[in-house]
Amino acid sequence: MTRLKGLDLLALGFMTFALFLGAGNIIFPPSAGLAAGQSLWSAALGFLLTGVGLPLLTVVALARVGGGMDRLTAPLGRGAGTLLAVAVYLAIGPLFATPRTAVVSFEMGIAPFSGNTAIPLFAYTVLFFSATLFLAVNPGQLVNRVGKFITPVLLAALLVLGGAAVLAPAGDVGVTAESYRNSPLLKGFLEGYLTMDTLGALVFGIVIATAIRDRGVSDPALVTRYSVVAGAIAALGLSLVYLALFYLGATSQGIAAEAQNGVQILTTYVQHTFGTPGSLLLAVVITLACLTTAVGLTTACGEFFSSLMPVSYRTVVVVFTLFSLLVANQGLTQLISVSVPVLVGLYPLAIMLVALSLLDGCWVSPRRIFVPVMAVTLVFGVVDGLAAAGFNDLVPVLFTQLPLAAQSMGWLVPVLATLAIAFVMDRLLGQRRLAS
Repeated sequence: MTRLKGLDLLALGFMTFALFLGAGNIIFPPSAGLAAGQSLWSAALGFLLTGVGLPLLTVVALARVGGGMDRLTAPLGRGAGTLLAVAVYLAIGPLFATPRTAVVSFEMGIAPFSGNTAIPLFAYTVLFFSATLFLAVNPGQLVNRVGKFITPVLLAALLVLGGAAVLAPAGDVGVTAESYRNSPLLKGFLEGYLTMDTLGALVFGIVIATAIRDRGVSDPALVTRYSVVAGAIAALGLSLVYLALFYLGATSQGIAAEAQNGVQILTTYVQHTFGTPGSLLLAVVITLACLTTAVGLTTACGEFFSSLMPVSYRTVVVVFTLFSLLVANQGLTQLISVSVPVLVGLYPLAIMLVALSLLDGCWVSPRRIFVPVMAVTLVFGVVDGLAAAGFNDLVPVLFTQLPLAAQSMGWLVPVLATLAIAFVMDRLLGQRRLAS
C-alpha cells in the first residue's frame, strides 16, 4: 500500500495553498483591514471563518465522499445535482473566475508598466493562458510543477511582503470606519465571502484527490486523510497571509486613506516601502497567485466535464482555456459586473451543500433534508443575485424585511427554519418506517 512521504505531503499542501491563493485573496484583506482600524482582530476573525474555515470544511466534506462534487449532490437526485455542479464549475471556471485571474493579475502587476490598453492585455493573456494550458494539460504533474517549484517562489515573495507589513508598517493602526463599528465580526465574516474560496474548494476537491491518486495512493481512507492534511496546510498558510495583509491595511491609513480598493492599498504600500522594486515584487506575487489558481480551476473543469460528456480531458482543457482567453479580453469591469450577481447567488447554495454533507450522519433519509433545504436556499440565492445585479424592483418587499437582509444574509433564518422542519419530518417518517 503506497503512502506519501513527509516532503510529498508538504508539497501537496503547498499545491493546495497555491490553488486557493488568487488575486482576490490578496486584494480583499488589505481593504478590510483599512476599514476595520482598531477593530482589526475582530474583523480578521470573522474574515478567517469564511475565507479559511468554510473552504477547509468543504475540502473535508469532499474528501469524505471521495473528492467529487457529484457525490455531495447525490441526495438531490441526478438531474438537480448535475445542474448545480455545472453552474458552479462554469461560474468558477471559464465564464468568470478563470478569466478574472488573468485580468486582475494584468491590471495589478503588468499595467503599471505597460499601460492598461487592449494590445498589452491581449499579449499578456496569451502568455498567461499558454502557461495555464502547459501546467494543466497533465494533472498528474501538478504536485511537482506547482507544489515543488512555483509555490516556494510565491511563498518567498509573500514572506517578504508579509514580513514588511509586520516589521515595517507604514504607520499606526487607524480609526475604525462606520461600517465596522457596530459588528466588526459579522462584517468581516461577510467580507470573507469575496474570496469565493468555498466555491473554489468545491471544484478543487477533485484536483487534490486526483493528485494524491496519481502519486500511487489507492486506499480511500488514505486519500481522505491526505486531502484533509493538505487542506489544513493550505488553511494555515492562508490564515497567515490574511492576518499579515489585514495588518498592512490597518496601518496604511496614513498613506492610503483615500484608496478605494485593495489594489490601491497594496500598490501604495509597496511603492512607499520598496519603491519600484516593490512594484516588481507585487507583480511577481499577483502573477504567480493568479496563475496557480487558473491552473487549478482549469484542471478541475477538465476532470468534471470530461467525466460528464464523451470528450477527453485534454479537449476540455484546451477549449476552456481558449474560451477564458476570449472572455478575459472583455475587460475587468464588465467581467466583474456580470460575475458578482451569479457568484452571490451560488454562495448560499454552496454553504448549505457542505453543511448538510458534513452532518449526513444526522439524517435518516438525506434526500428528505437536502431537497427542501436546497430548494429554499435556491430561492433566496436568486433573490440575492437579483439584488446584487441592481434589480431591486424585482425583489419582493418581504425579502427585504427578513432578519439580516441588509447584510445579504436574509436567506439564513428561512433556510434554518426549513432545516428544522425537515429534520423533524425526517425523524418522524423514519420512526414510522421502523415501527411498520
